[in-house]
Amino acid sequence: MSSLWVFPGQGAQQTGMLQQLPDEQSVQRCLSEASAALDEDVLLFDSELALQSTRAVQLCLLIAGVAYARLLQAQGCEPDYLAGLSIGAYPAAVIAGSLAFDDAVRLVALRGQLMQDAYPEGYGMTAIIGLDQATVEALLAEIHSAATPVYLANLNADNQFVIAGSVEAMTSVAQRAKAGGAAAAKRLAVSVPSHCALLEQPAQTLAAALADVTVDAPRIRYLSGTTARPILSADKLRDDLAFNMCRVIDWRSTVQTAYERSVRLHIELPPGTVLTGLARKVFEQGTAIAFQGARLDSLVALSREEGRRNP
Repeated sequence: MSSLWVFPGQGAQQTGMLQQLPDEQSVQRCLSEASAALDEDVLLFDSELALQSTRAVQLCLLIAGVAYARLLQAQGCEPDYLAGLSIGAYPAAVIAGSLAFDDAVRLVALRGQLMQDAYPEGYGMTAIIGLDQATVEALLAEIHSAATPVYLANLNADNQFVIAGSVEAMTSVAQRAKAGGAAAAKRLAVSVPSHCALLEQPAQTLAAALADVTVDAPRIRYLSGTTARPILSADKLRDDLAFNMCRVIDWRSTVQTAYERSVRLHIELPPGTVLTGLARKVFEQGTAIAFQGARLDSLVALSREEGRRNP
């Protein structure tokens, strides 16, 4: 038996998420390190107004993820596997020992700015719930064109997918999805078209920046959210971090891979609980729990129990 810590992607952000971090030494050190890396006060990033910026959102998700993970580590907890959805790959890489936190902060600031500059308005992402993948792909084929680009972006579950593209195209797909029996078609709190070919150029720019940053092979097993396979080398991790913004996320298979490798404890780092809900569809045995809303001592107890099963 083993454990998996997962880090959410954009859309999970919450107003005040950094202000609400626990007043613990490891957390305060994390905030100080992030502010020093940017020469900015990161506590200004989580207001409702600030979170309209893709750069601020991604930085908040990175900082919160690392802060809460370090809080668990300070209690003697360590995961056997790590995975992150989109931007969540960066805190996962930090906790895996592959990427220095200050480097991650600077890279994520660049990543968010590149994505924001590429598509400042008129684009985004929409969740389609209640249809199978083939049906969603058929709807995309009906609407997609050079003038109305729209792509499959996330495979979250057997009947839950995310599409990315222009607002006009996504609206058309959503209307047809609902008419075809979808339970819901909901715009996400993401203002850029992630995980599709529209972000190929920003990804290339980020890859060039990553080439100048030290990246080490993961010391904790790291699952790619795009390939759903373990990444063992520094070069492959560098590629994963640079290009996950323009590649389809296969979260369904990522969670399934962890379960097939005997993971029976899934902890979702804040903010949010969406990934926990998705994991429960896979974890027929074991426990899927979100840090948000749980007691720290309960998470520590679960981690220690799982550790005893996996000496």
